[in-house]
Amino acid sequence: MAPTVQESHDRKVKSLISLTKSKHKKTKGHVARYLKSIEAELEEKSARKVLLLKGIRCSNNMSEVLKDLQSMLQPNAKLLSKNNEIMPFEDEGSQSLEFLCTKNDCSLFCLASTSKKRPNNLILGRTFDRHVLDIWELGIQRYRSIKCYKNAPKKRPNSKPMLAFLGDVWNVDSQYSDLRSFFVDFFKGKPVDKLVLNGLDNIMSFTAVRTNEEQIVIYMRSYFVKLKKNPDAASSAPVPFLVNSGPDIDFTIRRTQPPSPDLWKLAIKQPKEIKAKKIKNRSTNMFGETIGRLHIQKQDIDKLQGKRVKALRVSGKMEAERTKKEIEDDLKREKDEMDYEFKMTYGFDQK
Repeated sequence: MAPTVQESHDRKVKSLISLTKSKHKKTKGHVARYLKSIEAELEEKSARKVLLLKGIRCSNNMSEVLKDLQSMLQPNAKLLSKNNEIMPFEDEGSQSLEFLCTKNDCSLFCLASTSKKRPNNLILGRTFDRHVLDIWELGIQRYRSIKCYKNAPKKRPNSKPMLAFLGDVWNVDSQYSDLRSFFVDFFKGKPVDKLVLNGLDNIMSFTAVRTNEEQIVIYMRSYFVKLKKNPDAASSAPVPFLVNSGPDIDFTIRRTQPPSPDLWKLAIKQPKEIKAKKIKNRSTNMFGETIGRLHIQKQDIDKLQGKRVKALRVSGKMEAERTKKEIEDDLKREKDEMDYEFKMTYGFDQK
């Protein structure tokens, strides 16, 4: 698939950033400042690419696994056809993976191999700043390829999958919660701000089950989502139907290499350019609702002119007439008292 204009621009900018970091070539000051300002945004918007490798010995079944992963992760996956003498859990193997990932511009890797000691072995890992971050070694117990579902529809390129993690182990065990975080990084694709409903065309479920042998087996299943018209006329949302499309993989965890604390601290640190700025007088509660605080001047409620209904106008008029009548009666009574006192004092009426 040919790269788009935006992808070509991003590649060119990345190559310029790598040149600025090298010590052999100097870059002009304004160019270096511009590249530094857009580096964080470029890393946030770009998808993480996966490098698919074959180990020293790779059977046909494991080669099919790599091809199926490539079709699922397209166009963000690159498959190398040659076998590689790489042992990721050793220092030399880690250095080889770092070199290949840097050369192919990939931050994730997947190595498939087969041996007598570890048959059907799949090694997954992440890199950060050209160093191996963590490694997961999985043993495949059962595998069913995409070719087994010939009539099933296939996912579109660049579509984002919905990930479902079923089982209490994902929340209880820290090792499996880290594996869940890795799977989200591995399959999420390109970060987007908005989603179209028709673009959600596939879902992947990871079910962790504890067997009788006290071994936890993870069942990975892939489904194509068909959106059909809702029979309920009141609702306009379509009804999803799941069609098994493959691949189906049952695997267990064999070995792990967790990230070093210092490297992990750098990996999860967010650049200042993409960190959300705090807005004054605005907060979010536990339900995701935005709560704002307004600062206004003190208002005199007595002087506020509001709309008055007819009933209030009539009652106000009656109250005003009653008050006026009471005032007139008081004035008349005071006048009569003053006239009476004047007559008693002087013996005649006041004119």
